[in-house]
Amino acid sequence: MTAKEKQKEFIKTYLKPTLKEWGYQTSGQTWWKDKGEFFNVINLQNYSWNSQDSVDFRFNIGIALKAIVKDENKKKATYNDLTVHLDEGAFLPDRKKRKFGDNQGYSITNNTDLEEFKDSLIFDFEQFVLPELDKPKTIEDCLEFYGKFTFWGDNLKRQLKELGLIEKE
Repeated sequence: MTAKEKQKEFIKTYLKPTLKEWGYQTSGQTWWKDKGEFFNVINLQNYSWNSQDSVDFRFNIGIALKAIVKDENKKKATYNDLTVHLDEGAFLPDRKKRKFGDNQGYSITNNTDLEEFKDSLIFDFEQFVLPELDKPKTIEDCLEFYGKFTFWGDNLKRQLKELGLIEKE
């Protein structure tokens, strides 16, 4: 099985069904979950240098404010709607010790053991990413949660003020 086939298999057998269980809808390689005034968004981004034999990718993770998503019906969010752009590493305690990725993202080669890779990513997502991402329930929760990421927390606060969703100081 090539690296690209392994990635497709992982997405089909684990990622899509798991995110569906967590309440996410999908279009292509983007998943979103409606949280009221905002969406949680997870986007799988493949890198341009990928080949059949070696695949590097990351997850773009954050929120999209429902007030400014491009979807007229406000029923879905895309990568381009993200107000806060983090990667999976922002949710992990120590990504440098990960076996299938270095400081940003994940890597699969033809020699990668698919089951071992799945176990590693399952651990990352089910122990850290999904539970942490699910914590904010309100705009105020988002401000608190994303405030620890200085640039993105400040950006979120500015946009919420501009939209009149929080009071200006």
